[in-house]
Amino acid sequence: MRSITPLVSVLSPEKKLEEERERERERERKEQEEKGTVILPSYTVICPPLGMESHRIENDQLLTSSVYQHRYGSHRARLNIQASGDEDDMNGGSWCANPEEKVHWIELDARTLTEFTGVITQGRDDPLDDYVSSYYVAFSNDSREWTVLHDGYAEWLFFGNSDKNTPVLSQFMEPVVARYIRILPQSWNGTMCMRMEVLGCPVPDPLSQYHSRNEVTHRDDLDYTHHNYLDMEKLMKSISDECPNITRFYSLGKSFKGLEIYAMEITDNPGMHETGEPEFRYTAGYHGNEALGRELLLMLMQYLCREYKDGNPRVRHLVDETRIYLVPSVNPDGHMKAFEKGSELGSWTLGHWTEDGHDIFQNFPDLNNILWDAEDKGMVPKLISNHHVPIPEGILSSNGSVAVETLALISWMESHPFVLGANLQGGERLVAYPFDMRRLTKESEEMEKKLNSRANRQGEPEEEIRVIEDQSMFRWLAISYASTHHTMTQTYQGGCHTDDPTGGMGIVNRAKWKPIPGSMNDFSYLRTNCFELSIFLGCDKFPHQSELLREWEHNKEALLTFMAQVHRGIKGVVRDKEGNPISNATVSVEGVNHDIRTGESGDYWRLLNPGEYRVTARAEGYSPFTRLCVVGFDPGATLCNFDLNKSNWDRIKQIMALHGNRPIRLLSSGNRGSGQRYTYSSNQIPNSKFSNQIPNGNGGDMRRARLRRLRLMKIRRLRQQRLLASKTTTPPTTTTTTTTTVPPTIESTTPWYDSWPLGEIFEENTTPPEVIELTDALDYNYKIDDY
Repeated sequence: MRSITPLVSVLSPEKKLEEERERERERERKEQEEKGTVILPSYTVICPPLGMESHRIENDQLLTSSVYQHRYGSHRARLNIQASGDEDDMNGGSWCANPEEKVHWIELDARTLTEFTGVITQGRDDPLDDYVSSYYVAFSNDSREWTVLHDGYAEWLFFGNSDKNTPVLSQFMEPVVARYIRILPQSWNGTMCMRMEVLGCPVPDPLSQYHSRNEVTHRDDLDYTHHNYLDMEKLMKSISDECPNITRFYSLGKSFKGLEIYAMEITDNPGMHETGEPEFRYTAGYHGNEALGRELLLMLMQYLCREYKDGNPRVRHLVDETRIYLVPSVNPDGHMKAFEKGSELGSWTLGHWTEDGHDIFQNFPDLNNILWDAEDKGMVPKLISNHHVPIPEGILSSNGSVAVETLALISWMESHPFVLGANLQGGERLVAYPFDMRRLTKESEEMEKKLNSRANRQGEPEEEIRVIEDQSMFRWLAISYASTHHTMTQTYQGGCHTDDPTGGMGIVNRAKWKPIPGSMNDFSYLRTNCFELSIFLGCDKFPHQSELLREWEHNKEALLTFMAQVHRGIKGVVRDKEGNPISNATVSVEGVNHDIRTGESGDYWRLLNPGEYRVTARAEGYSPFTRLCVVGFDPGATLCNFDLNKSNWDRIKQIMALHGNRPIRLLSSGNRGSGQRYTYSSNQIPNSKFSNQIPNGNGGDMRRARLRRLRLMKIRRLRQQRLLASKTTTPPTTTTTTTTTVPPTIESTTPWYDSWPLGEIFEENTTPPEVIELTDALDYNYKIDDY
């Protein structure tokens, strides 16, 4: 950055020269007053940005001398704007002038008298090094007659950039009051391209009502400033001291450089989980240069504390019925780098990563491919469940692939029954919902392979990507924030860097927009019960301090509304018949292939949109229970409790384990038809195609139990035969009296259930074999599925 020396510091000590220059300045001031442009006396004034990067400056306020291509128009001259990479769209990486023109300039209309104090310039976002190295600045009140800023001797030539990414600030020696400002590039590297921001303060006009109507007033007495690490720590401690009954200030762990990752818990009983009370989280600062989320959470802490003390019924209900966690700075190391440069002067990526080079947000284990591969192979839910997907061994080991900040977050996420959460980011203005990772469905992948094998790919169908099971719920959660934000759905100017990807809704599926692997959102959904979304707060990652009040007013209602969504859907407790809570029970909703688990106290929360749902609770050792749960449109979750009966599943599992976890055939009375007999050798099972020997061990107990059953069956048959023989006789005739005994018909009168895996019926004279053989190809009448 070029150092600007005050004019008085270069004046000659001779009185004559001083008077001559003073007369020159007075004559110049009178000329500029006649033209309508006023240069104020020199004093220290640093005005905030007018809003090129934040898009408060609209496209029609910009005008240029020429354009190289349509995608490099004046609308692309905004500081830190990013190119799309598609040469056919309108989203280039800067404004670029037509090289055939001799005079180049870009003009900004402030629409009111403004006190201009400086300019920030930046090169083009492109693989090529295109940037402006020097330029003049001119001012006007009518956009026809222009005055070039000079230092008393000549037109003031400002030195610009020496690379394409680093923003360079040039401050004026004296503030200039005008409506229009022009940048006139004089030298450049490569193509004449530039991005910029203008610093200025609107001049109050007592005759105009414009500023009074649009002024942001202080309704909440909060600290609207940027905080470094020590200031943040001090502020959070003071909030905890101010509201000790509802706050708990603690650390999740340490960063790579040893800084604490601070968290604030806000609830009526901090430090303990209350049965039936859902847990919610806001996190921010994954990328250190995205400072707005950090400051919003610090303001939210202050707001909840003070409004709770003042008796605000909305805040009191939210705090009393919810366990709220706020983590303002997940990456404190990166924020320190960005804070040292200050607002607007850090590059797009300065402080984005951790000290050891990780992007925390997409540094989580990739569970998507594990689940999707299992689904394609038909392994879900038999071998792999559709929820709480296991983390592969070794991924979380200390080998440097996972950041220490990420490990601290994972440990925190798995130790709390979070229901809903959002991470606050920057650089865009929208809400993104998962899945964040993109992958085609199995059918689309197969179709793509077929099409790739053909020479002609005309008329190929649209690709279909995998969508999250709770997509309708996620869309509602995203809309609840975007629709209550003051400007998120006002997308008439397009997106921050490209055309509006949300279609005017303010929400987008991340996989369709900018897919990334290993995101926190996908990990949270697949590994825990928590639904997580990403909220992008604005185009300016590190807004000027003067913008914080405005941003708080834009986001306050949305922050509170989104937190209240944790009470949507159904909730309850899963217990046994004695009233004891059952932890780790599975709660599933018919038609939604994603289950959740109960907490340690048996309570659960399931986010659902209004409607009727068949909900089933399952737990090991208990019989599943299904009930109908109705979710209404009124605020608050519907209570759906489950009382489960114990089952004989433990005994069945023991039996199955003895025989290699093979399916069990249940025999009913229909299998014992009248007079039906089975004849087979003593070491074969009927219809057996091949045999497997049962290993020694518990085989003796099995054989003894089978012998007892066969003996009882033999005794019962003999008794039935004698009984029938005594009652069955042939009537006498008139000629000969003869008594004939009819052979008895053997018929089972009592249904018989063989609880053992082998339901064979041996002949009466058959002795049980020493080795019983199994079959792998039986036509089973009934199978007990895995839990």
